[in-house]
Amino acid sequence: MINNTKLSIRGVLAGALMVSTASAFALERPQTMDDMWKIIQAQQKQIDDMKAAIASASTSAKANTNPTAAVSTTAIKGDVVSVTTQTAENNVNPNPTVSTETKASTTSVKNLERKTNILSQEVEKLRTNLAIPEEKQLKSTYGMGPAASKVYQVGKGLSIGGYGEGFYQDVVGNKGAARSTADLERVVLYVGYKFNDKILFNSELEFEHATTGEGAEAKGEVSAEFASLDFFFNPMINARAGLVLMPMGMTNRMHEPLFYFGNHRPVVEQTIIPTTWREMGAGIFGSITPNWTYTTYVVNGLDAKGFTSNGIYEGKGGGSNSKAQSFGYVAQMNYDPQALPGVTVGGSAYVGNAGQDQVFNGQKPNVLTQLYEGHVQWKYRGLEFRTLGSWGLINDAGILSQTAGANPITGQGVIGSQNYGWYSEVGYDVLPLIIKDTPQYLAPFFRFEKLNTIAKAPAGFLTDPTKDWQIFQFGLQYKPHPQVVLKADYRNFVAKQGTQPSDFNLGFGFIF
Repeated sequence: MINNTKLSIRGVLAGALMVSTASAFALERPQTMDDMWKIIQAQQKQIDDMKAAIASASTSAKANTNPTAAVSTTAIKGDVVSVTTQTAENNVNPNPTVSTETKASTTSVKNLERKTNILSQEVEKLRTNLAIPEEKQLKSTYGMGPAASKVYQVGKGLSIGGYGEGFYQDVVGNKGAARSTADLERVVLYVGYKFNDKILFNSELEFEHATTGEGAEAKGEVSAEFASLDFFFNPMINARAGLVLMPMGMTNRMHEPLFYFGNHRPVVEQTIIPTTWREMGAGIFGSITPNWTYTTYVVNGLDAKGFTSNGIYEGKGGGSNSKAQSFGYVAQMNYDPQALPGVTVGGSAYVGNAGQDQVFNGQKPNVLTQLYEGHVQWKYRGLEFRTLGSWGLINDAGILSQTAGANPITGQGVIGSQNYGWYSEVGYDVLPLIIKDTPQYLAPFFRFEKLNTIAKAPAGFLTDPTKDWQIFQFGLQYKPHPQVVLKADYRNFVAKQGTQPSDFNLGFGFIF
């Protein structure tokens, strides 16, 4: 009977070990993370089977113990399972304790189990770091749009986000040469990578007007809107270098379609403050206090040869072989007073030479360019209110106007030595008044803008009154989902002189 017990225990343990390990060894070298998980699961099953075999062996040994019986013990040494039998001839306890070899076996199983747990944890970390992270709540970070801020929320590794927008525009009133259009204005992909807690890369790749086949900006292009490396030291001071979004105004960095009213960005923040304005540069950013943030960069200067009577928009470098004989300096500060939740007060300034050591009408002017703005935003329950004012100066505007062939009598083609623009807008989410606790959003809004790109003409030139505009806009903003928006709006343009066609717009936007 003792021999039969010995053989039975040996067979059970050896069989359990062979069966449980067969599937793990059959997988060969793991090719994917799932293959690795299968090996871990097979290893765990092996542990469970071995523990059951030890328990069974001990029970059998106890059941066959008598004053002249044998005590069987099991030992696991490496990959070998063995069963030994000892005869107790004198003073055998009816309930013998587990032998030293059995204790060693149990210890071996516990060690293997611990190593398996460690391996499982490490594989889980790899899975998390290598895979695209699960969706997290989208929120703005360091003044960037929520979708552009996803990389700041991941622990490590790759981050992908994006946004898109399109609209139908019906030109009304005095159309002239204008025609109604339908346009997929842009589709954007954010790609970021967090190397560790101190360094990350973030970028925005934009595809405009659905195609680039025509080879002209108006027909579509692919652009890097920003691409920069961030270096984190502490909350008060961090560094950024690369193609950076200029921290000017409220829309240049926060330009995702869910976060401004209407199908088009405010005209003031397209013309007086260019958007999307980006330059090659480096600088620092951070929080002086939790409620007081700042960003400042040194960047390549503007190119005065791109300045027109419509403003400085075409003088942007954009990171495409930008002229860098001259430099610019930009800074923005924002304050969120704790006593006034939902309120943000801020301002920004840009100063830099735009001459770029180029010849204008036989001269090499510095073309010092200055741009200042201040803004206030207030969000209270369903209410959203924003206002912004901007003022710019261009030195040597007379030389630039002469080079451009401007008409000193009519003011046509004149580059203003001063320009300004301001707007105010208000919207209110009325849906909670109709449906309680709804995650959807429905807000009628109104915006008024006033701007003049030639607020003051250089000496010897008259202003062009066709550049002095007022814009009345009203519309409706509906979000069936927090990341999707449907828009309808009407814009009425009024020029001090001449006519400007008004337009009606229907559109959509999304972020992810």
